[in-house]
Amino acid sequence: MEQPVLPPVSLAELDQLSTRASTVINRLRDRLFAPGTSKSLDLRFTVRKAAEMVERSDKLIRDAEADGRLPMPEKDPDTGRRKGYSLAQVNEMRSVFGTLPHRDPSDSAMVLAIQNFKGGVGKSTMVCHLAQFLALKGYRVCVIDCDSQASTTSVFGLNPDIDVDEEEETLYPFFRHGGPKTLHYALRGTYWPGIALIPANLGLYDAEYEFAARMARDSSFVLDKLREGIDSIKDEFDVILLDPPPALGMLSLSVLRAANAIVIPAPPNNIDFGSTAHFLKMMGATLNELARAGGVRDYAFIKILATKMNDSKSAHQAIKRMMDAVFPHDMLNAVLKDSAEIDNAAANLATVYELTGAATRTETHKRCRAYLDAVNGEIELLIRKTWPSHHKSLRKEGLL
Repeated sequence: MEQPVLPPVSLAELDQLSTRASTVINRLRDRLFAPGTSKSLDLRFTVRKAAEMVERSDKLIRDAEADGRLPMPEKDPDTGRRKGYSLAQVNEMRSVFGTLPHRDPSDSAMVLAIQNFKGGVGKSTMVCHLAQFLALKGYRVCVIDCDSQASTTSVFGLNPDIDVDEEEETLYPFFRHGGPKTLHYALRGTYWPGIALIPANLGLYDAEYEFAARMARDSSFVLDKLREGIDSIKDEFDVILLDPPPALGMLSLSVLRAANAIVIPAPPNNIDFGSTAHFLKMMGATLNELARAGGVRDYAFIKILATKMNDSKSAHQAIKRMMDAVFPHDMLNAVLKDSAEIDNAAANLATVYELTGAATRTETHKRCRAYLDAVNGEIELLIRKTWPSHHKSLRKEGLL
């Protein structure tokens, strides 16, 4: 009998592959999560930039410092120059001048899912950058990492394997039978003023089995459990961002039920656009089916965002034109273009917004910031339009 050209792979060899993979992961984590270190936000703003952010003149800021309404700025002991303002100090200015953009308590908190069942489309990238954009604007933001891959958790400075206890600090305990009644137990402050995080790690995947077990013994509609948890904390935030897993499972369905708006990231290539079309078709059928058991879920908006767009590729341009033609009222006008600046920041588990200098070239950084600001600004406007307390100022700005 002729011997196979390729011998079968044994379980022992698979174990060796697993061991080598663990070694690589540990080395990467040792580089990015040095023992005893914690991530910090090193952004500093000049008085002119702070005045722009606060929507007041730099003279008014200096006057408020002089009369004691604001603390005097820190100065470099060697040069005597101002060190610049931190984001926390800018938010203190906003509070003094009454320019914090918080929603009115009568407005509903925005619960926004960045969702697609296809992986690699820029979902977590969008969640992290949108959260930080909104924080820079002065909003109160909560990020809920619903994905056991925990990419968003890592970007916010936590090592999912070491810093996060799956039995105590992720969504998993909340889904267990007899678990906590609210999500307050899992809320964490971050190094970003204005952003709280509910982290994830690999153990969150067990929630899928917990859902199945609860459905077998519980007559209530368990897919609304996440929505109930968000209801318990939403009064503390303006915007709650959900980062679901890139798969059709119980957690993803729970996110669809919990959100009141959805942004769908979709790169303009055949495979990803095809997957997005299937996602939309499946989402419609699934929500109709779930509505029969748990009631109809309404959304303030559902928008598709073209991500990873490369203008130099004719295929990208052709598919983007097709997306605009097929979804003329559903596409965001802004496009998140492919950028080495995002890739280089992500390699260090960071975002473009927290870089204190260009990761590549200065011009590349400026272009990337412009793309991000355009996308996030458009989403911010959609959010504000859902808040009646913002309508007067939107009309004054000519945006409503």
